[in-house]
Amino acid sequence: MLETLPFRAIVPIDFEFDFGGHASPEEAGRSGERPRPTCMVAKELKSGQTWRRRRGEFDSTPPFSTDASTLFVAYYASAELGCFRALGWPTPARILDLFTEFRSLTNGLTTPAGNGLVGALIHFNLDTIGTLEKDTLRARILRGEPCCPEFLDYCTTDTDALERLLPAMLPGIDLPRALLRGRYMAAAAAMEFNGVPIDVPTLTALRRHWHDIQDQLIRAIDVDYGVFEGRTFKVDRFEKFLADQGIPWPRLESGALDLSRDTFRQMAKSYRVIAPLYELRHALSEMRLHDLAVGSDGRNRTILSAFRARTGRNQPSNTKFIFGPSVWLRGLIKPPPGHAIAYVDWVNQEFGIAAKLSGDEMMIAAYLTGDPYIAFGKQCGKLPHDATKASHPDTRQLLKQCVLGIQYGMEAKTLAFRIGQPEIVARELLHAYRDTYRKFWKWSDAAVDHAMLFGTLHTVFGWRVHVGEQFNPRSLQNFPMQANGAEMLRLACCLATERGIEICAPIHDAILICAPIDRIDDDVAKLREAMNEASRAVLDGFELRTDVRVVKYPDRFMDDRGAVMWQRVMQLLARCQQSEGAA
Repeated sequence: MLETLPFRAIVPIDFEFDFGGHASPEEAGRSGERPRPTCMVAKELKSGQTWRRRRGEFDSTPPFSTDASTLFVAYYASAELGCFRALGWPTPARILDLFTEFRSLTNGLTTPAGNGLVGALIHFNLDTIGTLEKDTLRARILRGEPCCPEFLDYCTTDTDALERLLPAMLPGIDLPRALLRGRYMAAAAAMEFNGVPIDVPTLTALRRHWHDIQDQLIRAIDVDYGVFEGRTFKVDRFEKFLADQGIPWPRLESGALDLSRDTFRQMAKSYRVIAPLYELRHALSEMRLHDLAVGSDGRNRTILSAFRARTGRNQPSNTKFIFGPSVWLRGLIKPPPGHAIAYVDWVNQEFGIAAKLSGDEMMIAAYLTGDPYIAFGKQCGKLPHDATKASHPDTRQLLKQCVLGIQYGMEAKTLAFRIGQPEIVARELLHAYRDTYRKFWKWSDAAVDHAMLFGTLHTVFGWRVHVGEQFNPRSLQNFPMQANGAEMLRLACCLATERGIEICAPIHDAILICAPIDRIDDDVAKLREAMNEASRAVLDGFELRTDVRVVKYPDRFMDDRGAVMWQRVMQLLARCQQSEGAA
């Protein structure tokens, strides 16, 4: 079987590493530091040659070839490739990540033993090291214990496991597309290695005074709501506030208010008066500033968890990653002295993907206007032909919520809550959307039918989702937009990284980069071309627009949605620091 692979050498490889000798795996995961390779075992399968190295024995170059004649095999390869970067080794040209292929093979199905290496081995009925033994040894390595023969033997068991797993998985692997996914894991390693620049002094001050700030936030914000008693959110008071404001709020089957984070977030988008209360609840209940993973060099780093979502998108920790917590906290992102950061995003990415993949001429025309929400309003007769964003802001917002909601499979009742209108208005909007974009709806319904008939859906580059016993038709309907958007982001990250651009982080439909101030414009131009090229590759020549925001030192990044909350928190922080100084 291996002889059919078009490579001179096939090298399974496994590294073990720590993050500076933290006391526990949990602390190591929050450290934000770059990996420190502890040991490595690699084996060339055709010749049988094996390389075993421990810290202090690594050379400036790898002991094997990394050119296109060698296939590197790993399980969650960004971990190994992060060690390559830490050692200053060149990135392998051809990477086969059996994790990404196992995820694609089983995506949407139940994997009783999980998606890790042990889970894959069990899935294929192959021998494996015990999970408890594996976790115990990994914990010792993360504590920074000196490398011993036991660690090298442990590393060898993973390399041997890859040797067993590869032939078992190979018949189901589409090699060209698998290599593209492996290529992205190299880009992910680069992004995890770079990290996001953070204003550490401000973060340190926030951590020091966060408890007092929370109490002051309650007092400052609750003046407009009257829904807190101490630190306790009183539901009955909130119900009265909603009734006084005339705000219809989603309820659970029990009749109680739906107070989930997702519902609060959606209602905050629909009713601006809710936004400060949403930010406050999130800050009180979920924001753990000490979990934000920031290294000693001031960079936020955490595993991106590539391909973890069913759509193939990254799924980094919401507490460790700076783009996970509430949007106001992104004000901590600040370029280093002499540098600038740029946030480049695709404009209306999912609408553009839906338009091109469905071949709906009306949707394509709407996207090309630059404002698909105004265009939709004109196409369906909800807006006059001379309408603009400035002349009809409220109607545009309603149409925007409709378009975005429909792309996620939203039905009339939910859409009515989202736009704050009676259900009959939501039904009219849904009917207008279906009537205007008939070709899109025919294509979208056909995608769901295909999934139900054949049991799978896939992207243009072959990422698959299986229809298991429990499935959500709305998720299947949304899969082509989300999953192909993920393909687009991954390819753009590959192209940009390979062209020498320092990517700090991928964010759903956007990319954050950092560069010296005198080079930022050139790097932005290169990144935008990479993103344009990626959209053309995914959409058969159709190019999505991109937008850019550049922030130069000493300014800080700010998400407009969190600007008011950031200013409020900074004012309270200043008071805390003044009180501390006076004491």
